[in-house]
Amino acid sequence: MPLPKSIPIGARLMVRTLDRRDPQTGRQQYRDFIGHVRVWDERTLCITRDPAANGSRPAQDVDIPRDRIVALKPIPERKPHQKQQ
Repeated sequence: MPLPKSIPIGARLMVRTLDRRDPQTGRQQYRDFIGHVRVWDERTLCITRDPAANGSRPAQDVDIPRDRIVALKPIPERKPHQKQQ
């Protein structure tokens, strides 16, 4: 996939990356990250990964090398959490 020369800082993206091959099936596996862009220098995409919606994982900074990126997709911001009444 051709990657863009520039990505706006703060943009929210889904980034699909190569992970590993499944040892049982030999199939390629992928890992998806959703977060906001901190830096894109055309070699490494640095994002702040969104925390899990259920609170099981805090936000975290992730650096993704260009050669691991399979797909990028802009996505809208998460809706604010509504408390049940």
